[in-house]
Amino acid sequence: MANATVSLSIHFDAVSTWLWSFDSWDMPTRHSRGVYGADVGAPRLLDLLDQYDIPSTWCIPGHTIESFPEICEEVHSHGHGVQHHGWSHQGPSTFESKEAEYHDIEWGIESIRGLTGEKPTGYASPAWDFSEHTLDILQELGFEWDSSVMAADFRPHYLYGGWAAPEDGPYQRGEPTDLIELPVSWERDDFPPFTYTWSRPHRMGYVPEDAIFQKWYDQFDWMYEHVENGVFVLTLHPQVIGQAHRLMRLEAFLQHVQSKPEATFKTMDDVATDFRKANPKTS
Repeated sequence: MANATVSLSIHFDAVSTWLWSFDSWDMPTRHSRGVYGADVGAPRLLDLLDQYDIPSTWCIPGHTIESFPEICEEVHSHGHGVQHHGWSHQGPSTFESKEAEYHDIEWGIESIRGLTGEKPTGYASPAWDFSEHTLDILQELGFEWDSSVMAADFRPHYLYGGWAAPEDGPYQRGEPTDLIELPVSWERDDFPPFTYTWSRPHRMGYVPEDAIFQKWYDQFDWMYEHVENGVFVLTLHPQVIGQAHRLMRLEAFLQHVQSKPEATFKTMDDVATDFRKANPKTS
């Protein structure tokens, strides 16, 4: 098989993940990890991508854009895609109403428009979380693609909506919507295995790092050999992957992908556009 694509999905959460996802408002040492991502990790990652001329997609909360405007401008000026990752990095299912979730997503759109001059086309949910309203909101606001759902591993598809899970009957997956899904996986995300948090809600980290990077190699190689037109979405966080020793391993992985004939890096928006052209909806 060939025609393999790798899309780097850079979740540039900075401080927002510690404020909303970890409820660490009064914990400055946690905040500092997000500041590290903005001040150290993101510039290092940009330099690495520039060195190998690799396009990527930065999913940036509006809070990061407004808190760290200079580095976000660098991301945009270097030609990388900038897409939606909430404004607050609050999980959609935790909003008290559809209106509150709608406001957060709409606010994030305006933050991105202020940075790039354009409305984002894609959405990656904070913590890959959906509420019962998220899909409707994305459609109402005119998004073209999403990257939060895990019904596939290496094949984009049209995202299903209208599912039902009755207690007294079989699961009903619903019908395809017009939104394209670029599937993600916790197996291809640097945050869970590499980020240590001493207290609730998570205790993670201290996983043997060679094993995680080897998992990425193995998954990519399997896709390359077995999935025609496969898409490998790798999710990275500057405050995590930007640690010096991990950048070395990431660089080796990027070199590995570039060594494969007919393997390319693309932005997520380009992947979604290519998929829609090749698979137009008929109804």
